[in-house]
Amino acid sequence: MKILLTGHMGFIGSALYNELIKEHTVIGIDIKDGKDLLTCDLNYTVDLVIHLAGLAQVRESLAQPTKYWDVNVIASKRLFDAFPNTRIIYASSSSAYEPEKNPYAFSKFAMDKIAPAHSLGLRFTTVWCEGGRDGMFMTKLFENDISYITEHTRDFIHVSDIISAIKLLMTKNITGVIDVGCGISNSLKTLVNLAGIKNYEFKQGNVYERMDNCANIKELKDLGWEPKVNVIEYIKNKYHLTSD
Repeated sequence: MKILLTGHMGFIGSALYNELIKEHTVIGIDIKDGKDLLTCDLNYTVDLVIHLAGLAQVRESLAQPTKYWDVNVIASKRLFDAFPNTRIIYASSSSAYEPEKNPYAFSKFAMDKIAPAHSLGLRFTTVWCEGGRDGMFMTKLFENDISYITEHTRDFIHVSDIISAIKLLMTKNITGVIDVGCGISNSLKTLVNLAGIKNYEFKQGNVYERMDNCANIKELKDLGWEPKVNVIEYIKNKYHLTSD
């Protein structure tokens, strides 16, 4: 299969790219490679488009809402329009369930609304891996760099499980949007305490962040998919803790 993959040098995209090139011909487009989706050439003939390029920082979106609209909505619309007859799988977000929370959430909600009928949006929850993107909660946790936590709970899904879900969905003729997570939420406090971090402050969560983002993964489970990495068990194994 010939695949166009946007964001192929990003957090999720690089992991997916390395997996897909084992079996497919993959064309990568990434701003890090000088290819801006707002202006770059999109004249490709491919069997599938996987669109992972975009911005995904809630707090940054509050300061730069126009930038998030341009990158997540306008650039995506240009990509969608360039492939009117090609199947498209794209990265949405669980944040789209509450678009009023922040500009990032609204941009993903809008992206879902403008996506073509033949596309599939993946509403990712909180994606993580050890050594992941700077500033991510799990990255800071493994670096023992947690100064404060809030009362939020999160559905943490490992990037490897994201990749396996995408690979499965590539083979299914499904359109619309679908939740992609583990279907289990854990409090930030639980994870921090499990990792043995002691000196942190507890703060009230901000109104622009969702309290929880647990996914409903029944549809994925019905297709035969199950997440393999449990964040609690991963932390226990890393710190040589005994399971209850």
